[in-house]
Amino acid sequence: MSLDRTNASPATDSSRRFLFEQADIRGEIVQLDSSLREILAVHQYAPGVQRLLGEFLAAATLLSTTLKFEGRLILQARSGGQIPLLMAECSSDLQIRGIARGAQLATAEDFDQLLAEGTLAITVEPLKGKRYQGIVPLSRHSLAASLDAYFEQSEQLQTRLWLACDSQSASGLLLQQLPAQLNRDPQLRQQQWQHVCTLGETVTPDELLQLPPADLLYRLYHEDPVRLFDPRPVAFQCSCSLQRSRNALSAIAPGELEDILREQGSINMDCEFCNQQYRFEREDLADLLRAGPAPTLH
Repeated sequence: MSLDRTNASPATDSSRRFLFEQADIRGEIVQLDSSLREILAVHQYAPGVQRLLGEFLAAATLLSTTLKFEGRLILQARSGGQIPLLMAECSSDLQIRGIARGAQLATAEDFDQLLAEGTLAITVEPLKGKRYQGIVPLSRHSLAASLDAYFEQSEQLQTRLWLACDSQSASGLLLQQLPAQLNRDPQLRQQQWQHVCTLGETVTPDELLQLPPADLLYRLYHEDPVRLFDPRPVAFQCSCSLQRSRNALSAIAPGELEDILREQGSINMDCEFCNQQYRFEREDLADLLRAGPAPTLH
């Protein structure tokens, strides 16, 4: 294997891009350790929920690296199973957060039980430009298979994912075919794509979780020239803030705010992603209390 390692040292909580030198195919390997543990420490999830949330976070990070934008990518699953809603998001600078809402009683280990009769929404929210959302059924017994089905049905570039999580760390591998530059022969392009995917299918969850990216690529593609790029750090960072919480209160009628203050003395808002608490006293909301009634919409 001719592996060009721009940085051969292992790095945790990172995403690393790689390119096949003789094919129009790129890839990404994401590994989450401390960031995943920080997210899981905020909630008391059962092991099956922890592993599934870890896979969602790894997948959101992988998919965000395929986009050239400033903003965030959100993976959100709604289901009739033990987890009504599961969400993971990753910003363009690889800050991640996630939550499994209503999963307090979820004890299953099986994907189909946790997210039975579910749908998966992939949402891209750029800071500038239009919001985009694609939806696909969760019907193939795993998140990776569901995402593969999404890309099969869409008109986007061919893409495959492999995901793993053991409740302590999460990892993922992504392969994506690029527009024709090196090779323009459709048959050759398809042969190359099939080749890298066939080898990718041999990866095991333990290898994804335990091998450094350079070793993982050598294990899979030791006969192919591959260039591995420097790691980009991934970190848990919640996007909540005092101002955002206050903005949410501005949508409540002044009379309702008065009622809450009269009953409770202050208004407390908790972020369900990071458990940060925001407390607002009456003087903090003086301008909102002076505001007139919300306009009636006809």
